[in-house]
Amino acid sequence: QVQLVESGGGLVQPGGSLRLSCAASGFTFRRYIMRWYRQAPGKEREFVASITGNGGTTNYADSVKGRFTISRDNAENTVYLQMNSLKPEDTAVYYCNYKPGLDDYWGQGTQVTVSS
Repeated sequence: QVQLVESGGGLVQPGGSLRLSCAASGFTFRRYIMRWYRQAPGKEREFVASITGNGGTTNYADSVKGRFTISRDNAENTVYLQMNSLKPEDTAVYYCNYKPGLDDYWGQGTQVTVSS
């Protein structure tokens, strides 16, 4: 079955960096767009970034453009989110997403807290 397992979250000071990973299994990873979302306390889940199956095209939310970079390693079935210049407003649970048609799969999420 499909599994998405995020890791790499933690507590970081403003201006710091973190790298999130999402290990995928149960489907042909290289064929599909992968996405990162986040959900802050009291807010709806929001799109952060996406990457096509071959890694050739990426998209970002305006709020993270220039600071976050999404990438993938199809040999390792893993998608990454490099987050630089972190701000307190980036504090959220970050989720990996795979959406093949009408189905929608999510990982358990990883907490990112940006605070001094």
